Amino acid sequence: MQPTRDIHRLLEIMAALRDRETGCRWDLAQTFETIVPFSIEEAYEVADAVARGDMADFKEELGDLLFQVVFQARLAEEAEAFDFGDVVLSIAQKMIRRHPHVFGDAGLLTPDEVKASWARIKADEKAAKESARKAIPGDDGAADVSGRASLLEHVPLALPGLTRAVKLQAKASTVGFDWNDARLVVAKIREETDEIEGALDSGDPSAVEDEIGDLLFTVANLARHAGADPEHAIRGANAKFERRFRFIEMRLAAQGVSPDQASLEEMEALWVEAKTCEKSAGS
Repeated sequence: MQPTRDIHRLLEIMAALRDRETGCRWDLAQTFETIVPFSIEEAYEVADAVARGDMADFKEELGDLLFQVVFQARLAEEAEAFDFGDVVLSIAQKMIRRHPHVFGDAGLLTPDEVKASWARIKADEKAAKESARKAIPGDDGAADVSGRASLLEHVPLALPGLTRAVKLQAKASTVGFDWNDARLVVAKIREETDEIEGALDSGDPSAVEDEIGDLLFTVANLARHAGADPEHAIRGANAKFERRFRFIEMRLAAQGVSPDQASLEEMEALWVEAKTCEKSAGS
C-alpha cells in the first residue's frame, strides 16, 4: 500500500491495521478508552511544535493528531455508531451553522459580535440537546435534586486539570459566584499555603494532597482573573526550568563535575548566574 495525499488512503491504512486476520495486534487490542491518552498527548505535541516554531514537526504532529481522529472513528464504525464521514459531516454542519455571517444572511459582524453570536448559537444547540436527552426514557443527564441540569455539566472531565479549573470557574462566574478583584484571589492563595503548612504538620498525606489541590485551583483562578492561560504559564515555567538546569549541567560539565557530584549551594549559585545571563540577554 502506497501513501498518498488522499484522506481515503489514510482510512484504508486504518482499516488494514484493524483487520482481524492480517492487522496489527497492538492496534486490534485498542479501545476508545485506551486511545484517549494518546489523543491528548498528540494534541500537546502539536502545541509544543507551535511553541518551538518548528514547521516540519508541526506538520508531522498534525498528522499524528489526525490519525487519532481516524482511529477513534474506525472504532466507532466497528461499533456501528458512526464513521469518519459522519465526523466530517458533523463538524461541517456545525461550522456552517455557527457562522451565519459567512454562510447565511447575518451580514458582516465585528469580532465581538461574532463571539456573541457563537455563544448564542452554542447555547441554543445545548438547549436542543437537553430537550432531546430528556425525551429519552431514563436519561435525565447530570441534574441536581430539582431536576435541573447543572451549570457545570458540559465541562469535559478529560481536560487538563488547570484548564478544566478555569472553565469551571468561568461557568460559575456567569451567575456571580466569583471574586471581583484579583488581589482577593492572591489573599486566598496565601490562605491556602497556610493550610498546606497545617496539613504538613499533621503528617496526613491525603490532607496535604487535598490542600495542594485547593492551592492549584486557586492559582488557576488567579490566572483567569489576570487574563493568563495557566497551561501556557506552566509550560513557560517548565521551559524556563529546563533551560536554566541545562545551563547548570553545562557549567558543571566544563568543570569536569556532574550534577550529582555538586553541592546544592554550587547549583543554586549557577542557577542565579543563569537568571542573570537571561536578564542581560533580554535587556
